[in-house]
Amino acid sequence: MKRLMLFFGVVLMVEGQLKYPQYNPDYYGRRFAILRQSHDQDFGGSYAFSYDTENGISVAEQGQPKNVGGAGQAEVVRGQYSYTAPDGTPILVTYQADENGFQANGAHLPTPPPIPAAIERALAYNAAHPEEEDPYNRRYYGQGK
Repeated sequence: MKRLMLFFGVVLMVEGQLKYPQYNPDYYGRRFAILRQSHDQDFGGSYAFSYDTENGISVAEQGQPKNVGGAGQAEVVRGQYSYTAPDGTPILVTYQADENGFQANGAHLPTPPPIPAAIERALAYNAAHPEEEDPYNRRYYGQGK
């Protein structure tokens, strides 16, 4: 019985290696060296790291905990990364992540189209003239007679 279990264990390991091969750093045909790398971390939760690679990728990030009142603690992270796109365009993205979410900025990132003038006027009118409560609407929500 022990031999049978050992046999099935070896078969499962071989199958796993065939189905899920290990990461191959030469997959794209070339390795890129790290030219510069730094990492600093303290016991208070603050950290900073950066690195530059041979193929022009540059990354820098720093973070520190922030007290958010009664909600506890949140991590505030600021950073940037840059690289060259396949068409030769330099790409630079700066970002911040905190209790308000992740906000990225970059010249290449898409921006929403401008709001049409008619919709801006309608939004301004709605903000200036809030609807008065209609007594008939209360019936539909079970609050009236």
